[in-house]
Amino acid sequence: MKRLTQGTALFLFIIGVVWWYFLSLPTTLFAVSHSHLLLDRDGRLLSAHIAADGQWRFPELESVPDKFAIALIQVEDKRFRQHNGVDFLALARAIHDNLREQRIVSGASTVSMQVVRLSRGNPPRTLSEKLLELLRAWRLESRYGKDEIFKLYASHAPFGGNVVGLEAAAWRYFARGPDQLSWAESAMLAVLPNNPALIHPGRNRGRLLAKRNRLLQQLYAQNILSKLEYDLAVAEPLPDAPHPLPQLAPHLLDTLAVRQPAGERFRTTLDAGLQEQLNTLAQRSGERLVLEGIQNLAVVVLNNRTFEVLAYIGNRPVLNFGADQGHAIDMIQRPRSTGSTLKPLLFADAIEQGLIVPDSLLADVPVNYSGFTPQNYNRHYHGAVRAREALARSLNVPMVNLLSARGVEPFLMQLRQMGFSHMQRSARDYGLSLILGGAEASLWDLSVAYANLAHRAMQDQQHQQTVWQQGRWLQSQPADSSRIATLSTATAWLTLDSLLEVARPGDEGYWEKFSSSRQVAWKTGTSYGQRDAWAIGATPDYTVGVWVGNADGVGRAGLTGTQSAAPILFNTFSLLPPNRGWFQRPDWQMTEVKICRDDGYLSNGACATKMVRIPLGSHFASMTPYHPRIHLDISGQYRVTSECERVAAMQTRAWFVLPPDQAEYYQQFHADYQPLPPWRADCQNSDGGSREALSVVYPQNHTQIYLPRELDGKLEQTVFRAVPQNPETLLYWHLDNQFLGTTQTFHQQVAQPTAGRHWLVVVDETGNRVGREFEVLMTPGKH
Repeated sequence: MKRLTQGTALFLFIIGVVWWYFLSLPTTLFAVSHSHLLLDRDGRLLSAHIAADGQWRFPELESVPDKFAIALIQVEDKRFRQHNGVDFLALARAIHDNLREQRIVSGASTVSMQVVRLSRGNPPRTLSEKLLELLRAWRLESRYGKDEIFKLYASHAPFGGNVVGLEAAAWRYFARGPDQLSWAESAMLAVLPNNPALIHPGRNRGRLLAKRNRLLQQLYAQNILSKLEYDLAVAEPLPDAPHPLPQLAPHLLDTLAVRQPAGERFRTTLDAGLQEQLNTLAQRSGERLVLEGIQNLAVVVLNNRTFEVLAYIGNRPVLNFGADQGHAIDMIQRPRSTGSTLKPLLFADAIEQGLIVPDSLLADVPVNYSGFTPQNYNRHYHGAVRAREALARSLNVPMVNLLSARGVEPFLMQLRQMGFSHMQRSARDYGLSLILGGAEASLWDLSVAYANLAHRAMQDQQHQQTVWQQGRWLQSQPADSSRIATLSTATAWLTLDSLLEVARPGDEGYWEKFSSSRQVAWKTGTSYGQRDAWAIGATPDYTVGVWVGNADGVGRAGLTGTQSAAPILFNTFSLLPPNRGWFQRPDWQMTEVKICRDDGYLSNGACATKMVRIPLGSHFASMTPYHPRIHLDISGQYRVTSECERVAAMQTRAWFVLPPDQAEYYQQFHADYQPLPPWRADCQNSDGGSREALSVVYPQNHTQIYLPRELDGKLEQTVFRAVPQNPETLLYWHLDNQFLGTTQTFHQQVAQPTAGRHWLVVVDETGNRVGREFEVLMTPGKH
């Protein structure tokens, strides 16, 4: 019987040891949800989300500040560093005091025992629970070191209300991190977990103050505090009601929490000081925009060298996200119509491919591409403009013509290579409208693309990166992407140099007159229907991107990139450190070519020339098409050919000649443009004379014309245009073999063709004729 009892005891002992070692504590002590935290580059709290259970419970601390640790040990567990989870001296004292008072006046709980109790959800205080708590505290001490146990306590202790943990308490009661607390503040937080339901900064302030000062007196008595430190500490008042937690970058925190739900403490690259300044600017700008019916805006600032995000304003700062104005949406990540913001990237791509140089002329005349009829924002045409001017003035028609020459498919591939993640449709679906806002992109993708232009432009011969960079909002993210960079340093430099010529809004237009002004390569964009306004600018150090509009897509009259977004762009740049210089021209990656001054194409030996630098690998080989050699008679006033004049009596000259449709508009803006001399009367019937005597500007051959219906259901009228060599020439107009009328001087003929295919013929008084086939398409009428 005795052996049986000993065996049973041994068995129970073994079971107890197994339970104590393997089962007394769970693998994860605190299986609770935590608040998401957004920290700046120096660890300052920018924004926080409340935990899923409604508690302000921050992720576990990495270390416990010394002041709080000293204060807590003094008030809760003086022999914390000496015992193994249970303080038997304190336990004996507690038993003695409780028996003497015939009630529980002391619990003798160590910090380790309190950690166990907190991990079990504060169960009822019974004798059996207390015994199990002792055993679990021993096991806790065998699993964790003293510092780890202290961090567990500081991270999970209650601090009144829905505040859990030292870090949350420090921010809620003192609006700063626990490592920045004073002795008085640390002492107050040290006494709070002892009875958080009774002692609270919002009530029982007298008892809280007495407990805090009593602890400070103990610290002074033990020479932990000097007399001056003690006097200053007790003089500090208690905090008032809890502070709201910072919400300097709530939209970035929302985005990160969705993309990385397992993350808790997001260490970003943001600069808290700049973020705070930009919040103020965005709030002030937003209040002005609201008066115009514009509810939302977004601003992002990137470091062009590291691709770190320095500031991130996902939407207009407001106090109440609940209002139905889309303020809770992170508009930096939301795709919107790009407007004209892709034009610099097309300009760069065309230079890289050798299609143009910045001085090359691009046609700017009415044009129709299978029903797509682009127009410039001011409805004017210039005949032909230099590519850099078309970019700086954001002219639509020249850029559509350039995209047509480049091809939508290869340009779309280039955009995707640069990181435009929202362009998922086919090139056929986008068509040529891609360059005018027919695609959608986020402010994030656009800003990173412009930052990549700046990053490429600043590289030197010894430091060439082969991949595009990606924006970094977390310190742990790499800057290098896996996408091969497809633009050279020289191309990037030429593009940014051209963007310096974009006219600035308001007083900023006089920036060159002030030595303190900074150079900014920038571009605006306005989407169809005035739904989106963009402004993106770059310096060697920073890229700033701004979007303004309504999150619900409602357009507003007056909402443009220049008027709505550009002022915010330049105000943002004013908050940044001044430029340390401008991009150095990468002569090492450039070669010189001789081009015609008039048109920007390679010289054919018959034009005035100048030398320009182009990218070394661009393979630009386009010879000028606008400088033919012509033959004049001995007077130099008339053109002739060998059919009507002796060769010996001719003089040959080079002449700058644009196609008739381009020349008509071009000479309105260039008084020095010299039209070709007329043919001498006896040379009119020569092949050269008849071929150039007449040109139809509109419609072009095989054009599709869309005509809206009037209220009576009839199609509206269209205007045909022609350009004879001599404006005073009489022209005869025929449509489908029906005579329409004649024109002289101003050669515009009004017609009202029906839906379907038509044949237009224009004949001049000498018999020269030009024909054009076109098709009229009906727009749906009202039913």
